[in-house]
Amino acid sequence: MAETIIKIDLSKSAYENDKIHNRWHPDIPMVATVKPGDDFIVECYDWTGGQIKNDDSADDVRDVDLTQVHFLSGPVGVEGAEPGDLLEVDILDIGAFEESQWGFNGFFSKKNGGGFLTEHFPEAQKSIWDFNGMFTKSRHIPNVEFAGMIHPGLIGCLPSKEMLAEWNKREKELFDTDPGRVPGLANLPFGETAHMGQMKADDAKAAGAEAARTVPPREHGGNCDIKDLSRGSKVYFPVYVKGGGLSVGDLHFSQGDGEITFCGAIEMAGWIHLRVNVVKDGMAKYGIKNPIFKPSPIKPKYDDYVIFEGISVDEQGKQHYLDVHIAYRQACLNAIEYLTKFGYTRAQGYALLGCAPVEGHISGVVDVPNACATLWLPTGIFDFDINPSADGPQKKVSGGMDVPLSPDKE
Repeated sequence: MAETIIKIDLSKSAYENDKIHNRWHPDIPMVATVKPGDDFIVECYDWTGGQIKNDDSADDVRDVDLTQVHFLSGPVGVEGAEPGDLLEVDILDIGAFEESQWGFNGFFSKKNGGGFLTEHFPEAQKSIWDFNGMFTKSRHIPNVEFAGMIHPGLIGCLPSKEMLAEWNKREKELFDTDPGRVPGLANLPFGETAHMGQMKADDAKAAGAEAARTVPPREHGGNCDIKDLSRGSKVYFPVYVKGGGLSVGDLHFSQGDGEITFCGAIEMAGWIHLRVNVVKDGMAKYGIKNPIFKPSPIKPKYDDYVIFEGISVDEQGKQHYLDVHIAYRQACLNAIEYLTKFGYTRAQGYALLGCAPVEGHISGVVDVPNACATLWLPTGIFDFDINPSADGPQKKVSGGMDVPLSPDKE
């Protein structure tokens, strides 16, 4: 049995665990050291550190403190890893805790985080998903069940001092172009809620004021939300500090491509079994500045899809130039509208696209002025036929049920 090198207690605050951190900074001490070839298990809080509960209210999603997230387990040092190397990480296994067989999906209030379709869903909503082995279903979204593809939404290595400075510089420049925007254009350093692992108090206060938030993906990996990083995946991370400093968290039971609801997968607490190796001078040898990965050989087998197309024309009819963001947004909105014809509410449709194993594709980026993006919705997750037919859509979903909503406080 592999050793569990980082353990957590779900009954206690993540702030009480010194093997957890919620910022990126090169000086965060390693909490464990392993050798190349070692395999080990790491336990993880859900990304909010337990702020979201298994109930039928979205008040906790509305009121979540997003300055705290993400809570990550680590960093783990690897003997012999040096800047310029690649850290080879195998995801051997991953799962939910026996005592926590559930997860959540949420739409954040536009006033507190927002999301991909926040103009259409501006208030907080939440769905709960119960796990049954490899399958999941929700009491808030009827007539669907699907196999999960459990993966870490967030995994990466510590940045160097130079890289941290570059992140802060470029993100501050972007933020300053529209500092009053809601949601903000970037999440800048915020020391008050920083948890810096095993750093001493005085050092932690100074470092927390400049440490990078964990919200976006960056050169080191980070919050990439790639649903195919499941059992059997292999990832090659650029190394920027001695030992690499591997951290992981934000585990997802399942997710659709794009994680479009932002709190957009089925978020969960759980454990992950990893193995590490080092490719010396791998960054230069392979010309790598961002991680590369090999996907899992195990994935839910869905062979039939209804595929929705979107182009670079927004909801107001404005033409954009080869804008893939707009195109995928339109594909998602088209899928949501389609699902309403079978009795789902728009919120149920939105939540489903964030949680189910939908595929997103960039189908065309050369035919000016429109990029083409597609969303592939597997038909096999429904217990009725959603394919178009001459008879028209049949409403199979009974009314009276929706994803719980919590209006913004005045």
